[in-house]
Amino acid sequence: MTLHSVNGVNKPKGPLEGIRILDFSTLLPGPYATMILADMGAHVIRVVAPERPDQVESLPPFVEVKGKKTSVAHLYLNRNKRSIALDLKVPESVSAVKKLLVQSDVLIEQFRPGVMAKFGLAYEDLKTTYPGLVYCSLTGFGQTGSHAKRAGHDINYLALSGLASYSGRKETGPVLSGAQVADLAGGAQQAVMAILAALLARTTSGQGQHLDISMTDGAFALNALFGACALGTDTPPATGGTLLNGGSHYDYYQTGDGRYLAVGALEPKFLSGLCEALNHPEWKTLGDHSPAMFKALLTEAFKQHPLSYWQALFAPLDICVEPVLDFCEAASLTLVSERQMLWPYQTCDGKEIKQIAPPLKFDGCEPPRHTAVPSGADSQAILAALGFSDSQIQIMSQPSRRTSLE
Repeated sequence: MTLHSVNGVNKPKGPLEGIRILDFSTLLPGPYATMILADMGAHVIRVVAPERPDQVESLPPFVEVKGKKTSVAHLYLNRNKRSIALDLKVPESVSAVKKLLVQSDVLIEQFRPGVMAKFGLAYEDLKTTYPGLVYCSLTGFGQTGSHAKRAGHDINYLALSGLASYSGRKETGPVLSGAQVADLAGGAQQAVMAILAALLARTTSGQGQHLDISMTDGAFALNALFGACALGTDTPPATGGTLLNGGSHYDYYQTGDGRYLAVGALEPKFLSGLCEALNHPEWKTLGDHSPAMFKALLTEAFKQHPLSYWQALFAPLDICVEPVLDFCEAASLTLVSERQMLWPYQTCDGKEIKQIAPPLKFDGCEPPRHTAVPSGADSQAILAALGFSDSQIQIMSQPSRRTSLE
């Protein structure tokens, strides 16, 4: 196992060292999935279109890397990866992909169904020549079904999965989440799990396989508790109608200064502790018998003081009450420092950028801490190593004048 230096200490890169991944994805879901794999030590090469920049690259703020203005979000999602620009509409580029596949374990793509087939790079085109290849197709609606070629975004997948229908308030209806739940939990993380399972299966069978990952499928499966209940009763969960979505005192409460507390004191011992902390031990029976009245009392009580007062009161108590922090406050928590959830990453020209660290921790392993380079910056080195001439590389790395493909 190759060692690399972290703060002067040599450590192995991670459990996926030696796994090679060819990544055709853009935007958030696919790049997030391959970032997780790269953080675990996999060698990831992103294939980008020279005529169609990833939209994340235009998301501010920016830093300058190798003389190019580069999005910090792009640097985060594509850290620890290499990148080549290939115009797949020219034969030389397809030839380059096939040479890379000889040394690859996984291919991940995020096009609509049928697009890779136009390049001769669908799983059916490759499985005989590359029998051990794990081929992951990550899309909004999957490779089959009436919606397979339909456009969509996170909000659409959540809407069709049923999750949005009971996430919100009775008064306002569905609410947007700060994080892209279907993209990340329903898509990216499902893809990572499937890829790892397929790689494990390959160790005994020697065979790769095609993985059909749908973000809508993944979001639908996140209806874990209340979806199961709905199937048992034929009654859908309603906004504000369950224990965890506003139908009980488990909720957010505004404080006197306009901030919020998160109250999760459901169990009897936590509920009792909450009521005692508020000097109203008699309220504890209301949590079960009169939830609306109890919520009204809590709402009024928490408005009497600012968040700092409540933080000081609840900090020493183990009763599932915490302040709602903005991201910068969360990032400055001692907990985040203790758990090493922020790391300094190094750009290729020496700049240090703070990023969210990998949440997966492996004893004795630590991934490299290098941010991405601008898209396509590794093209010359990678393609030259495959035996292509400078003129061929120029043809592959420049936008062609042929009709664009979706």
